[in-house]
Amino acid sequence: MLSVKANKINKGLITSAILLVILTLMWQHLNGGIVSHHLLHRADFPAVSNAWGIIIIPVLAWLTALRLHKAIGTESIKKTTPVVIPTEFLIAFFVMLLFSLLQSALWEFGYQSLTMYTALGLLIAGLFYPIYRAECILGHVVGASFTFGYAIPLIGILVMAIVSVFSLFCLKPIFSKLLNKTQTPMKME
Repeated sequence: MLSVKANKINKGLITSAILLVILTLMWQHLNGGIVSHHLLHRADFPAVSNAWGIIIIPVLAWLTALRLHKAIGTESIKKTTPVVIPTEFLIAFFVMLLFSLLQSALWEFGYQSLTMYTALGLLIAGLFYPIYRAECILGHVVGASFTFGYAIPLIGILVMAIVSVFSLFCLKPIFSKLLNKTQTPMKME
């Protein structure tokens, strides 16, 4: 568990997100220019600049901070009160961060087919785990940004998040009701 002051959550998360993007864009600018990535890795499709990260990452960080405030209930307390960030929140962020770093490394080392299979695995995991949460989306986009830019991972994880929402809010209740009906014990008279 991580303990921070309630008012530091927004400032710290958003400031570090902005610094990450600015430093990345400065490094790219000084080493040949800001990189653009073609959709679906095809040159005949439009390219998306990494400069979009200056909007995407701070907005995702802000949404993550809002979700964190809601999860720990800091709306009604003093801003200087220390609060504990839930462990599951941190685990979700870092698991998605490490997973997308793995995907990026596989891509960089020439294992594009394994990258596709890991994306499929993430989609399947989204059927059972809520990857639509802000911390999961932020972790995925930050981890994949060094290889794929900021917009392309965002598009990909949003598609997977929609599948996750549909699965967990539409399909799961239906299957739960069906399983409960089939597992009702018989009454002995």
